[in-house]
Amino acid sequence: MAAARLIDTRHLGRDRVIGAWERDGALIDPGPASTIETVLAGLPGGRPRALLLTHIHLDHAGAAGALVERFPDLPVHVHEVGAPHLADPSRLLASAGRLYGDRIGELWGEVLPVPAANIVPLAGGEVVEGLEVVAAPGHASHHVVYVDPGGDAFVGDVAGVRIPPGGSVWLPTPPPDIDLELWRASIGAVAARRPARLLLTHYGAVGDPARHLAAAEAEIDRLDAASRDGDRELFIDALERRIDAEPPGLAERTRQAMPPAQAWAGLERYRRSRAG
Repeated sequence: MAAARLIDTRHLGRDRVIGAWERDGALIDPGPASTIETVLAGLPGGRPRALLLTHIHLDHAGAAGALVERFPDLPVHVHEVGAPHLADPSRLLASAGRLYGDRIGELWGEVLPVPAANIVPLAGGEVVEGLEVVAAPGHASHHVVYVDPGGDAFVGDVAGVRIPPGGSVWLPTPPPDIDLELWRASIGAVAARRPARLLLTHYGAVGDPARHLAAAEAEIDRLDAASRDGDRELFIDALERRIDAEPPGLAERTRQAMPPAQAWAGLERYRRSRAG
């Protein structure tokens, strides 16, 4: 079993916010284009063999096009629903622009298209680089998890955010396609495989998967209940106060990984979609 290694992207100059995982030369979620040089400096030989994307959000996969431009033979594995938005990121960038406004370039760098020839579409059930591909929607309809049988699970955002050395588990719920019921099922699918560790993008390795996944499910329930009355200000204020209660240095990293206003926006859209 190949050992996984974490590369801190140092997003916006801050550690412990976005990590890229390297396994035998393959990168699982390379992070944003704005941190590409940091990630390449941490890779054996200064280049990846393959990219395995859990989903196409810019904090996880924004560097994919830039890496393919630099290494034209690089295969990029991604769920089939997300694949067209790698080849033509215009809709992805329009959606991100509504969230980040004129900070989009500063935050994520230049997002380039991935040529269709480099894209390897996935549906779930495949084995890629010795890892089982598990369809895991909820955070995004095109989310997958990569599981090393009896070993690590590269979980993207399915298992949420936990900034070390803190123990709190947070659920990032940005628009456009949050689905809490599917998310609960995806957590169950990961738990059923009994991984030895969860490897989080935000941030690091979790050695007690059962406890962490139970905490993630509890956070789904908390967010579900807190968003039901439709009061944006009350929801955001309560989430901000919870984050502020974190140990020193963790609150700003938690906000960077999952901005509270975006958490509300995704949940509000989820509720509207269910009502309609």
